[in-house]
Amino acid sequence: MTSLAERWGIHPGQFWLYGRQPEQAVRFDEAMGAWNIYGHAEVLEALSTPDVFSSAETARLMPDNAEDSFTAGDLLQMDPPDHRMLRNVVSRAFTPNVVAGLEPRISELTRELLDSVAGEDEFDLMSSLAFPLPVTVVAELLGIPAADAHLFEGWMTGVVGELGDTSLADSSEEQERAFGAAMEHMRAMLGYLREHIAECRRSPREDLLGGLLAAELDGQRLSDEHIVGFAKMLLIAGYLSTTMLIGNTVLCLDHFPDQAARVRADRSLVPGLIEESLRYLSPVAATYRATTREVEIGGQRLSAGKMTLLWFGAANRDVRAFADPMVFDPTRTPNPQLGFGRGIHFCLGAPLARMEGRIMMNMLFDRYSELRPDPDKPPTFMQAPDTTGVTSLPIRTRAN
Repeated sequence: MTSLAERWGIHPGQFWLYGRQPEQAVRFDEAMGAWNIYGHAEVLEALSTPDVFSSAETARLMPDNAEDSFTAGDLLQMDPPDHRMLRNVVSRAFTPNVVAGLEPRISELTRELLDSVAGEDEFDLMSSLAFPLPVTVVAELLGIPAADAHLFEGWMTGVVGELGDTSLADSSEEQERAFGAAMEHMRAMLGYLREHIAECRRSPREDLLGGLLAAELDGQRLSDEHIVGFAKMLLIAGYLSTTMLIGNTVLCLDHFPDQAARVRADRSLVPGLIEESLRYLSPVAATYRATTREVEIGGQRLSAGKMTLLWFGAANRDVRAFADPMVFDPTRTPNPQLGFGRGIHFCLGAPLARMEGRIMMNMLFDRYSELRPDPDKPPTFMQAPDTTGVTSLPIRTRAN
């Protein structure tokens, strides 16, 4: 059987999607000047030792014009103890109860989006459904006026579009150009968020943003930059996690029709479907770390100050961790997939992304007896090898 990657021509750098295992679990890439960690056990080891594999130090190895907008107040770019303090404060406002309380509104938004394409037997899944849902949810969480939600859609499309077409394998000139273009969109978005947060400080309210402004730990409250960083993280994670998760899940179901029929017949399998989609086509295929000292991992010795890519996508196809990794199985148990990371940087928005994916897939099943990519209009995949997902997915449907 032709693999899903072969069928759609996914980035050849993601060799694991083509059924190939890495020759080494840890390997140095001369062209990139960086280490690649592919093995499941080795990725877990790196994620569990932030003192050695640092998030904060990656900024020093990135293009200079990326640092100001991507790192200030950003949990993803912090190491302990700063990370621990900030995450604890944020967690007091962004609680499981807050996320669970969003389910009725997410269901309502999903119905509204589906109603907007009712009667159409062809539409783009990403622009019509998968992208607007998480952006709208995060915007409402942050109390952003509905009339301004389209601004965030434009900014996020710009940021992800620029970064999605480049990687560390590109020339330094191309990296500088892409980061610079992305930063223009990012600065506009962060500027809006700073003004919005300042207004919320002047007029406190009882919502997530109000909770973040009021939250404190050991007498410490979050600065505006911390809150802006958290808001930015939610928006970016919403795109990478939820948007691409929905598109990837539809691609998987189309490629494995027997499993699609199985899930349609037993909706209790939908949560497992989401987990297997995260494993099979991991939206965030890789994350970045920098070594703080010499370390041995996977039989290799890494020196200090080296960029290191932790490949979630490859780890999720590791034969040592997953039986028959090329098989798409919504009932896979156990399924220790790393789609949301692990350790101190495990995605804070994972419960929200899972909920949004579950609600969207159930409603798609409710509305359509047939849902498949348009063979005449193939999906557009992000070009960067460190992400796996589509920016457009024209689909054909048949209503129930």
